[in-house]
Amino acid sequence: MRRSRPLDVHLALLGLVLSACAGLVAAQPAEPHRLDPVHTRVVLAIDHAGFSKAIGTVSGSTGTVWTNGEDWTGARVDVSVPLDRLDFGDADWNRAVAARGLLDTARHPVARFVSIRVEPLDAERARVHGTLTLRGVTREVTLDAVRNAARRHPLPPFRRTVGFSATGLLSRAEFGVDAWRSMIGDAVELRLEVEATRTRGGADDTADPSPGAEDVMDDDGTADVAPAADPAPDTPVEPAPSDDPGPAPLPATPRP
Repeated sequence: MRRSRPLDVHLALLGLVLSACAGLVAAQPAEPHRLDPVHTRVVLAIDHAGFSKAIGTVSGSTGTVWTNGEDWTGARVDVSVPLDRLDFGDADWNRAVAARGLLDTARHPVARFVSIRVEPLDAERARVHGTLTLRGVTREVTLDAVRNAARRHPLPPFRRTVGFSATGLLSRAEFGVDAWRSMIGDAVELRLEVEATRTRGGADDTADPSPGAEDVMDDDGTADVAPAADPAPDTPVEPAPSDDPGPAPLPATPRP
């Protein structure tokens, strides 16, 4: 039995409308999230004369992550890492790494990573391709990233928070850091643990007295507990992220 032409036209129009609606639902805009320098860490591992891996950590990174918290649509990142805060757990090691033959933090105190494109692998994982500027040299670097969570923080003031883990590998020689080749390996393993809070209009995002359903749902679709308007006096309060990472360490004294 042949369908009438008007019915075919209506079905076609219905299909177009449904497709357009599905596209609108899937492509939520990415929003800016400011890095929380207290809960963001960069970890470096590099070979030490073949005996072990020397481990250094950096706190106080600043920058912005753009994400919708659901998929990788519109995702991008711009992060600055204060190399003068790099800590290998020993004052002599720190001075040696900061000296002119290695990181030269007196002249290049900050490394910056800016994404070029984000390659989704699935809903939670992606490859982030970008440029890293280190010691005045810019090279392309790829990070393997995992989105851990995107929801309201459980502590007051209940800011909308996203969390990521990422790993990568780079050659220090490609950035002109080529001293002590017999003692220090060339390959630098990177690990990043990142938390960022949503910002709107340049201000931190704080929970409304009556947050919407989208703000109290966990990633698995289960309802989160709605925050109380006034937390109990003994409820710990999460400190607000600050662009000021705190006092910088004493200036390094480069070795001859």
